Amino acid sequence: MLGMEVFLKRDYMQITGSFKERGARNTLMMLSKEQKARGVIAASAGNHAMAMAYHGKELGIPVTVCMPVNAPITKVSRCEKLKARVYKYGADIIQAKDYALEIAAKEGLAYINGYDHPDILAGAGACALECIDQVENIDAVVIPIGGGGLIAGCSVAFKSLNPNIEVIGVESVRCASYKAALEAGKPVKIEVDQSMTLADGLCVPKIGSNAFETARSNVDKCVTVDEAYIGLAVLRLVEEEKCVVEGAGATGLAAALAGKLDHLKGKRVVFTLCGGNIDSTVLGRVIERGLAADGRMLRFSVVISDRPGGLAHLTKVLADTGASVKDILHERAWLKTSIFQVENKVVCEVRDAEHGAQLKKVLEENFDQVRFYTYHI
Repeated sequence: MLGMEVFLKRDYMQITGSFKERGARNTLMMLSKEQKARGVIAASAGNHAMAMAYHGKELGIPVTVCMPVNAPITKVSRCEKLKARVYKYGADIIQAKDYALEIAAKEGLAYINGYDHPDILAGAGACALECIDQVENIDAVVIPIGGGGLIAGCSVAFKSLNPNIEVIGVESVRCASYKAALEAGKPVKIEVDQSMTLADGLCVPKIGSNAFETARSNVDKCVTVDEAYIGLAVLRLVEEEKCVVEGAGATGLAAALAGKLDHLKGKRVVFTLCGGNIDSTVLGRVIERGLAADGRMLRFSVVISDRPGGLAHLTKVLADTGASVKDILHERAWLKTSIFQVENKVVCEVRDAEHGAQLKKVLEENFDQVRFYTYHI
């Protein structure tokens, strides 16, 4: 499918569903006795918060987490079930972090930055050590970038053990803080909206300073990918690998599907699936986006007779071509034609792009007024 030998590092199979457990466990174990007794606090959109909550509970260390108000519901509830003290504050991770630092100062808690603390970076790097043990002769590794902790830790490990491994970072175009830092020569804050990206786990307005300085000397290339391809990557993983990952975890594969990694064709490539915590309702939406991006959903409007048999004729045409109607809406009031006509706005599921083209041809042969909506990718 991609023209390369693909290996998937399934870090979404950690207990709390993401690679964040590596850094969380390592950091908590490195605390002094006094710090362990007082407890820790973290700011996170979800995965780091869950990892801290779980391992804090396992190690008997009190954990407080501050999460943006639009953090995924499943991640918030999971933290609460793990007995962490949860605050919801701010529109993004930076605002949640500022609030967490205030609480840390008031209560004497150790603040654990989920993507910039040195022990977090070191723990994340263990993922690379496992990849090298598990896969021989790796040519390249593709790693999603949010705050930069995973790619910073992993890039050091990969380059230390095998400098010939190409390390490639991938960001969503809607939250490309690493790209902005590279252009500015230092971490800079960018405008992001966590509610507007499928990769909420990567939605960090400003990459970590330690992570950036570590990564830029070890990462060979960074690409950005359109959200439509992230949805398509989630769909591909569900259908081909029978695994469910969140948008952030599928971003690396999305870059390959978008043709951003064509220079890796014929090579042995590791893709890091870094997280699998996705709301079931969001998963349904993402899959539909993926189907549209894959040419397996067709949206059109068609004017038909509003007499008995008009709608039956349309549905028969669709049935005869093997299309499945997902949604249909009748529009009468704003139609500027005969009052005995009705406009139908239809969404159909088709087998593939070729089947969709066949359906378009049949509709144009049977109806005078038909308009198709293109899904831009």
